[in-house]
Parts: sequence; structure tokens; C-alpha cells
Amino acid sequence: MSKKITLEDIFNDDEFGILDSKPTGSNIKTEDERLIESFEEINTFFEKYNREPEATSVTEFKLLSRLNALRQDAKKIEILKSHDVYNLLDTKEDIKSVADILEDDDLGILDTDDSLSIFKLKHVSSSKERAESDFVAQRKAIKEKEFLPYESMFKKIHKDLREGKRKLFTYENADKNLKAGSFYVLNGVLLFLKETNIDTGLVSLPSGNRVRKDGRTRIIFENGTMSNMLYRSLDKALLHKENDGKIVSHTESEIQKELFNNVNSVNEEDSESGWIYVLKSKSTNKEISSIADLYKIGYSTVPIQERVKNASKESTYLMADVAIVDGYKCYNMNAQKFEALIHRFFAEVCLNVDIFDDKGRRITPREWFVVPLPIIQKTIILITTGEIVNYKYDSLNQQLIKKTQDN
Repeated sequence: MSKKITLEDIFNDDEFGILDSKPTGSNIKTEDERLIESFEEINTFFEKYNREPEATSVTEFKLLSRLNALRQDAKKIEILKSHDVYNLLDTKEDIKSVADILEDDDLGILDTDDSLSIFKLKHVSSSKERAESDFVAQRKAIKEKEFLPYESMFKKIHKDLREGKRKLFTYENADKNLKAGSFYVLNGVLLFLKETNIDTGLVSLPSGNRVRKDGRTRIIFENGTMSNMLYRSLDKALLHKENDGKIVSHTESEIQKELFNNVNSVNEEDSESGWIYVLKSKSTNKEISSIADLYKIGYSTVPIQERVKNASKESTYLMADVAIVDGYKCYNMNAQKFEALIHRFFAEVCLNVDIFDDKGRRITPREWFVVPLPIIQKTIILITTGEIVNYKYDSLNQQLIKKTQDN
């Protein structure tokens, strides 16, 4: 073993690297590292769901907002280029049509005064106008504190749907279905139409002049966002097949409250809603005529006599003439909801019989009930006063009984 003379001899003779040392690394992440880490969350989401995040939940909305912000920042795109394994930052869209070429003409190279007059649509808003409109109506995140009251509402709606207190129905049209204070489902997301600031105006169309309602709305979505899209835009979105638009029904107690609030003395400002009627069949069919206390309870938008004049040819009237037993003219109320409430109340005694029309088609009418007339009349009164919530029908003893905590 040779003698060590200097420190340098000792360091050079460190065969096992005992004296080697490495600089201690910093735990503080750089700005670029934080940027990459935040983008990797988006990559992880894409790997899991094989799609970009959407505005369907608070979590997804945050990722979507982050991705959109990154797409607008060229410097960050450059930093993340090697990490963009799913091409999520590529904002260039494929040009598939002449329209795409015209829309992509940022420098206006294709613009001329006359030669492109065929592309100047007189009755269609420009792409810029549509873009501005869409921008105004974009969903915006609601502050967590402001969203709390709505969050509890949405949870209650989901609970009611699970328990069958509410149902989902296909959305049909604005005049019939689009009302402030109601809930809807758009693309699987529950929304609350809080306000509708509607203006009615006359518009000129190729088919003639039309009266059209439109205006801004205020919509709250269950994912913590809000929008003020146009009334007609919401209507079109709910009607579009791909969006699977649904309307959430009111609960029975809400319907009863609405009916009660709208039952007032009739004056010249009140509007006629329709007729609730009670009919008895004149059928000679023993299967029908042998049933005591069999009545049809229905709704009509036209006078009852007009509605039943062809009863013998309609399966809903059991293919027989009917006698008008009772009728109620309705004002300031939704007579269809009134009818639906009565049907639910007497659902247990609904007639279950198959009727064949003149073409041999089998139909099962659902508006005939086996219940004494005085019970029907009293039930209608209880609905209009709002007291029906305290009663149920005892079909065995054929009487209305007050509900208790046990039933």
C-alpha cells in the first residue's frame, strides 16, 4: 500500500466512490413543469374517456376551460408540443367544403364586390354575427357561493325523479313547454330556466309575415355554469334530436298549487282553457254495460258536445255513443294537468279493457274509471281548493278518506 502524500492523492484513490457527492435537487417546480403537469391532467382525462372534456360537470368544465386557454397561447403550445400525444392543442380544422374555405379566408383574399354576390345571403346572419351571438350566450362559471341554492334544487329534482315524483317527457315546442321556473334536460345535463325576457315581434319570411317570440333567457345548469342564450336558441337546442331534449314534469303538489292559485272569479281578462267532462257509455256491449259506476273523465279544447259527436266511431269512447253527465269550463288553469291529476288519483280503478276500432286495431282506453259519480264530483272540488293533498281514494269501500301519517 503506497503512502498518500496529498489530498488530491486521497481523492484520486477513492476506488468505491465514497467521497462522491451530488448536489441536492430543489423541490420547487419551475413554471414550465407546472404547465406540463396541468396539461398531463387533460391527457389523463382523454386516456380514460377517449374524448375531450366537456361542460357536463364542474370538474370537466375546469379542464375544458384550461384546454381552451392553452389553445390560445402559442408560447405554451410550443412548450407542450412534445407532451401533446393526442393532438389536443391542434386548433386547425380540416377544410371539407367551399363554405369552409370561405370561412377560413382571414385576409379577405376571396372578397370581391360583385363576383361573390351569390354568397351574400340577405336573410341569413353573417358568420361574424352568429359568432358574436354565440359568444354572448356562452356558458360562464357561477361562483360557488351563488350556486349553492341552485345545487340543492338540482339535488331535489334528481331525488324526485328517482322516487317517481317527477317524470321526463320529450320536449315538443316553446309555446307548450318552454316556461320560466321549469326544469329541462339538454345533452344529459339538467338545467333550470330561471328567467325569460320575451319580446314579440313581426318578422318577414319567404312564406309570409309571422309573429315571433324571442329574447334573452337566464339558464342555470347543474354543472355550475349559466347562460343567457336566446329563447328561440334554447327551443331549437331542446328540439334537436341529437340533444335528446326533455322536460321535467312538475310534482303532484306543484300541479295542485298551480290549479288552486289560478281558480278565481271569471272576468273579461280571464282566458278560457278548456273543458273537463264526465261521460257515461251507452254501449250495448255486455262487457261494458254490465259495469256499474263506469265513467270517462277527460279533457277537451272544444265544447264537449262538439268533442263527443263522433263517439261511436272512436275507440277512446269504447266505439259507442256517450251521455254527458257533467262538465266543467276551466279558466286560467292548465286543464290537461287537471285531467292528469284526476287520472292519477283514480289510477287504481282505471278500466282495463281492449277495444277494437273499425280497422281491427286493438286499443286500450285509459280514461274510463269505475267510481261513483258523487266521488268524482267531490274530487274535482277538492282539487280546485287544493285540499286533495289530504285525501286518497279507498276503492274497496268506494269512499274518500283523509290521509294520516300511517297512510
